[in-house]
Amino acid sequence: MNENGPEADTCSHCATGDHEEEPKSNRRTVAIAAISGILLVVGIFLEFRLAQQTYAHLLYVFVIAIAGYSIFRNALSALLQRRVEMNLLMSIAAVGAFLIGHAEEGASVMFLFFIAEFLEDYSAQRARNSVSALLKLAPEEASVKRNGKEVRMHVHDISIDDIVLVKPGERVPLDGMVSTGNSSVNESPLTGESVPLSKKIGSQVYAGTINLDGFMEVKVTKHSNETLIARVVKLVQESQKNKSPTEKFVDRFARRYTPTVITLAFLTAILPPLLFGASLDTWVYRAFILLVVSCPCALAISTPVSMVSAITGAARNGVLVKSAGAIENISKLNVIAFDKTGTLTCGKLAVMDILPIDGFSQTNVLSLAASLESKSSHPIASAITEITSKQDVSLQSNGDFRSIPGVGVEGVIEGEVYLVGSVNMFLDRGIAYPGQQVASLQEAGKTVILVGRSSPKETIGIITLADSIRPEAIQAIGELKQLGIETVMISGDNDYTAAAIAGKIGIDHFHAQLLPEDKVEEIEALTKKYGCVAMVGDGVNDAPALAKASVGIAMGAIGTDVALETADVALMHDDVSKISYLVSLGRKAMQVVRENIWASILVKGGFAALAIMGLVSLWMAVAIGDMGLSLAVILNAMRLALIRPRA
Repeated sequence: MNENGPEADTCSHCATGDHEEEPKSNRRTVAIAAISGILLVVGIFLEFRLAQQTYAHLLYVFVIAIAGYSIFRNALSALLQRRVEMNLLMSIAAVGAFLIGHAEEGASVMFLFFIAEFLEDYSAQRARNSVSALLKLAPEEASVKRNGKEVRMHVHDISIDDIVLVKPGERVPLDGMVSTGNSSVNESPLTGESVPLSKKIGSQVYAGTINLDGFMEVKVTKHSNETLIARVVKLVQESQKNKSPTEKFVDRFARRYTPTVITLAFLTAILPPLLFGASLDTWVYRAFILLVVSCPCALAISTPVSMVSAITGAARNGVLVKSAGAIENISKLNVIAFDKTGTLTCGKLAVMDILPIDGFSQTNVLSLAASLESKSSHPIASAITEITSKQDVSLQSNGDFRSIPGVGVEGVIEGEVYLVGSVNMFLDRGIAYPGQQVASLQEAGKTVILVGRSSPKETIGIITLADSIRPEAIQAIGELKQLGIETVMISGDNDYTAAAIAGKIGIDHFHAQLLPEDKVEEIEALTKKYGCVAMVGDGVNDAPALAKASVGIAMGAIGTDVALETADVALMHDDVSKISYLVSLGRKAMQVVRENIWASILVKGGFAALAIMGLVSLWMAVAIGDMGLSLAVILNAMRLALIRPRA
């Protein structure tokens, strides 16, 4: 452990240390498979072409010993723990087949089951590697500014507040804030967004993202094990361990299923000979086939391999799903509730209209308003002063400035008292304003600010502001409607503003003037009405509602710690259009799960019936009914990783 915190478990080298052994393990597995396969083929040739049964059987023993070593070991371990599982089934079938004179089939069973186990392990390994590849994006070393010199250091030895140098084409080594320089940065490894973002002094940058064209000095804000990319990897790895209700059901079913199969195979072996005088060897052989074909490999992996494929595919597209249960709930969604500010809108007020009255010009109105608001830190003041720089409007000096919380500001300009504030401020001062025009603007969902003076008492202009709608919001809501999802907006804003935003975006229903606790009650009501409900919010103010919903979806998790912790799903970028992708992915994942489960049941059931009738051999049961089916299930699940968000 170094002085910077926990051990270096997020280094691309250290964190994936387990996986460094995987190529060696794979080579060993391939070698075992190759040797066993060759021995099996030679044995069959010796027995059936050269009639050298003794030598053939010796080779079969070697096949069973080499390919079956780990299988026998796992079977024995399970038996000592009083568990009956698939390794035991295969061990009984292989040894039994050998003992009753079907040595070639016993060796085939062990060889083919070894291949089937390898395929399962390989699919799980691919899922782990896809996540670990994220972590490897962050460089292990960085150039650090120390005592005026550039020093190369391992990321674990870099402290918070150190200055790291990021040159064009390099990856950002650690999370931090730009202290010098500016550049375009590709954040697609984290967000899935291919459009580079402009970074300047004060901008946040993240480990693993790519500096494209400028030089930056970055002040480190996170240790290597605390970076956003490290936390994302950790959460995805944890999500792969959390099982969905369907997975838990399949697990329970498999635990009861295996003992039942052994009992049925035992009865198949002894009842026909006892009751009808049938051949013992024939029915024991059929019982072994029944054991093999009933092995629940494909059924057991049908759900987890699909969930892992969906979760890792989503992560590569900037959508962090924190559990397999969330995938299942997403597939059941009937309604999605959206917070307004920061979710459907950009969360920042902008000036929409400047309307002069009685001969005043737009420049006069804006100059007077901005001159007063320049001394305020209110968001409305920021929006008004920001537009003056764009329109090259000069500010005037003012005195006796006073901010009146909740209503506005006032001050003296060139000897006259001017006011900028709400309708209530002007009503309190007895200053007339065009009521019908103001009401019309408010009904359009705009925030109305009046500009006037106290002597004579008159309104000289109206400034309207509004929170701009996210460019992708209208398309996102439209896509959700095509998927049959009801949309609801729950907002703390007033009825006029909420109605205007809902109308422009195409939201089905809206509820306004809601406090955080009111939003929770609204989610509860929607759950009672629709069943499965998702809540989309910013992960901070909406945390209670996110937690209450069937699926909590947090926006902009790339900059929000709370979003990563609170929600079931975190959109790594502020992009609501990925919600329709998420719904499609969830539905497709559960469709694949159902396909895999039914395929497993039907194929296994069909082969079991054929086994009892003596229409399939032992090697066919493994090659098609077990290994072939497992491979089909894995390949079907891997299709989920190919699903992409709409461009």
